[in-house]
Order: sequence, then structure tokens, then C-alpha cells
Amino acid sequence: MEKAKATDEKIKNKTSGKLAGVVIAIKDNICYKGHQLSGSSKILEGFESLFSATVVERLLAEDAIIIGRTNCDEFAMGSSTESSAFGNTLNPHNLKCVPGGSSGGSAVAVAADLCLAALGTDTGGSIRQPASFCGVVGLKPTYARVSRYGAIAYASSFDQIGPITKNIDDAAIIMEVISGKDEYDSTVSSKPVPAYSKELNSKSQKLRIAYLKDCLESTGLDSEIKTRINEIINKLRAEGHTVEAVDFPYLDYLVPTYYLLTTAESSSNLSRYDGVHYGYRSDNSTDLESVYKKSRTEGFGTEVKRRIMLGTFVLSSGYYDAYYSKAQRVRRILQNKTNEILADYDFIILPTTPGTAFEFGQKSADPITMYLEDIYTVQANIAGLPAISLPMGKHSNGLPFGVQLISKSFSEANLLSFSKYLMDKF
Repeated sequence: MEKAKATDEKIKNKTSGKLAGVVIAIKDNICYKGHQLSGSSKILEGFESLFSATVVERLLAEDAIIIGRTNCDEFAMGSSTESSAFGNTLNPHNLKCVPGGSSGGSAVAVAADLCLAALGTDTGGSIRQPASFCGVVGLKPTYARVSRYGAIAYASSFDQIGPITKNIDDAAIIMEVISGKDEYDSTVSSKPVPAYSKELNSKSQKLRIAYLKDCLESTGLDSEIKTRINEIINKLRAEGHTVEAVDFPYLDYLVPTYYLLTTAESSSNLSRYDGVHYGYRSDNSTDLESVYKKSRTEGFGTEVKRRIMLGTFVLSSGYYDAYYSKAQRVRRILQNKTNEILADYDFIILPTTPGTAFEFGQKSADPITMYLEDIYTVQANIAGLPAISLPMGKHSNGLPFGVQLISKSFSEANLLSFSKYLMDKF
């Protein structure tokens, strides 16, 4: 409320920033100085952030009002927000259903009108998948477009921060604010940031769009989502755009490659949570070794422990070349093939998710079934490309679903423009 009053004064004096009065929520893995930060995990119990993430500093500098932090899968590891130490987040369209994950709380906050926009992180679909399940816009920027400084690392070569909003205009202006080089993150690109909000043009020129035949013909894809995508494809053709099927024969390699590499990176990144430096420390420990063992055993949830163990295994002596090195080589093949398609086409159109939001407990018992929820979203992270989920579908079960677009590296301006065209026209 204090921030709101100060912003009102700035508006009166005509000195306010681009986001004056915009109420924004942030995912619970993004640092905000003087506020608690937990990554939705017990192991960061009582921890208060000593600094703000670059994205938070940039939002505040433009007079945004940060209303609170949102629930997520523990350390952003999940597709349903069921692995949070704080319990489930409910899907506002059906309270028996998951909101998606890992940025489930951020998507729900926007969908339920608790804020105007939210920040999430996307490692393999964690912005786009909950956006699809909750019927909002979710944008994953190009890797290196937005600073990761102040975001809890899950898999450093995949993670990106991005906006979840009700519409494209809001996504564009938030991207304009949070993007760009940062002295605190050496991996961020120094490419200039376009004025995304001023370059939106819903009157699209004639474009070339690819769809992955293998995705649309997948037996796991819900028939109503398939029908809706085909409907959009036919309308695009009727509007004079070229829309063609392309082969992507590596669909079955996306999820295994993603999980081998991200769990390896998370095994390394999460080693810092040890019960010694900060956060949760077990009361049952008797010596230094038991502090480490018991604090991590009690502090981490089941899914996080599963991924740490898998990552440690693939990095271990004797298995490194067989798994981790091979996955890196496969990643390059997948990246090259995706870029090859985008050399001939402006965008790739595909589903965001295989189905709509599922009920709590329906998939959490089987990790493989849950991991396959990411089958259409991990491609953009593996290739480091920008992708967006647009709320363009409504299922007969009453739940929303998203349509996804992937575009060339650093082409967020074109992606946002075409997204606005699609949402206005279709």
C-alpha cells in the first residue's frame, strides 16, 4: 500500500515508470531483498533474501508493485505444483485439477485475477505448461535474453525467467523492462532490447509456418487439441500464409535428453543446500556428516531427491560418457534440426500440452507419465529458443488449453506480434 501511494504521487507528477501501479507476483524461486525465499522447499526454511534478482530490480525501477510470491513445484522440479512443501495450488477453472507446473502459482495468480501479471521460470515448459492449463499467456524468452541473477538455479543452461499475463501487450511491456545485459550475469546477451510494446502489429504479413507432423500425429495428443490446431492451421492458410508439415524424427529423444542434462545440472546446483550455511538444519544430527545427510534427507522432497540422485548417477565415473556426454551430443542434434526448420520458416506451431489439466494424484505416482507432460515444451529449452503458449482452446471438459509457437533466437518481437495477430484474429 505504501508503494501504491508513492506511485500515485509519481503518476500525478508525471514521473512514473512504464509499469506504474501494475500489480505483479513473483515465483518463489526469484529473490526479493528482505523477503522470504524458499523455492517451495523445506530446506530453505526461514531464509530471507539478502538481495533482489535483476528482474525484480527492473520491475521496481519502473514502479511495478510486487504483491507476493507464488507457490511452485519444489526447486521448480515438476509439472503440476504437487511437489511443493507448502501443499497444492488449485486450478481456478476446476479446483480438483492441478494448475500445471512448475510456475503453477504464478499462472493461477494471473488467471484468478489476484494480480495483473506474474513472473515464472521456465526450464522445460514451466511457464508455458501452467499457462496452458490455466488459460493465460506464458512466454519463455530466448536463453540469455533475460538475466538469471537472483533466480534459484535448477539447470543453468536451460533456465529462463519470463512473464505470465492475460494478454500479449502486457507480456511485451514486461519483456521490454526485464530483458537485456546485466553485469551480474555473464551469460546474458548484450544484444539491444527492442521496444517490444511499440512493435506489436496484429496485421501480420504473409508468413511461413511449420508444424511438426510427428507432434500432431502422436497417439498421446488429445483429439480436441489436435482438432483445434488443425483448425488454426486451415485458417492461417485461408489468410494467405504458408503452413506446411515438417518432419522432426527426434520427438522420442526430447524428454530423455532433457532429463539427463537437467538432473545432472541440478545435482551440482543443489549441492549448496547442506544444512550448514543457511536454511533447514536437522535436529537429529550428531556430527558434521549427519548434519549433511539428515538435513538434506529431511529438507528435500521426494521429487527433488529423485532428480539429484539421477543427476549424480549420470555424472558419476563410468557413466559420464555413456549418459551425460551422449545427451550433450544429442542436444546439439536436436538444436541443429530445430534451427534448420526455422531457417526455412518463421515459426513452428504445436500444442503446448498433450491434454488439459489433470486431477490431483492422477499422474504423480508415476514419474515417467509426469515427465511426458513436457514432451511439447522441452524442445524450445533444449534449443535455447523463444516460445509462447497462447490461450486459444477450450475443451469440452470446460478446461482451457494452449497453442504454442516457437521462433528464431532473439526474435521475441516477431513472436509477440504474430501472437497478437493470432489471438485477435482467431
